[in-house]
Amino acid sequence: MANQVEVSIKVNGVDSKAEIEPRMLLVHFLREELNLTGTHIGCDTSQCGACTVLLDGDPVKSCTVLAVQANGKSITTVEGLANQEELHPIQQSFWEKHGLQCGFCTPGVMIAAVGLLGENPDPSEEEIRDALEGVICRCTGYQFIVDAIKHAAQIMAGEEKVAMADSLKVEEVR
Repeated sequence: MANQVEVSIKVNGVDSKAEIEPRMLLVHFLREELNLTGTHIGCDTSQCGACTVLLDGDPVKSCTVLAVQANGKSITTVEGLANQEELHPIQQSFWEKHGLQCGFCTPGVMIAAVGLLGENPDPSEEEIRDALEGVICRCTGYQFIVDAIKHAAQIMAGEEKVAMADSLKVEEVR
């Protein structure tokens, strides 16, 4: 096709290249070109946040970003949170604390939460609610979601403490 541009975007740690129309939205690139359907299209007006992804570590609504704007950048979708062995702490916490109902908004909520915890590893309930302001859940009053995010923060803090303790043990042996 005429008027195509090449983009090179690292998505979930994998380099992805494609020839696309310059006006293609990032959400459509992820879903249609890469078949990553965890990023949902909810409202097409940037109001619901179901399409939230991390762009170079920052949460963005992928329906408001052109794929060409992500050229040369790194994207994390909900599919990129877990590794092959285990769930990401936010995914584990949502499961343990019943932080989802129908699940449609859940990928966007999880990504927004990961972005928050990356900046603030011990957020208050008010800070969590502020971070989720751009992601609408129509099924719940958010309390289980907030509880899940607080739990994930605790898990992540515990993992960091264990890693620090292990590195100190190595230093002591030397």
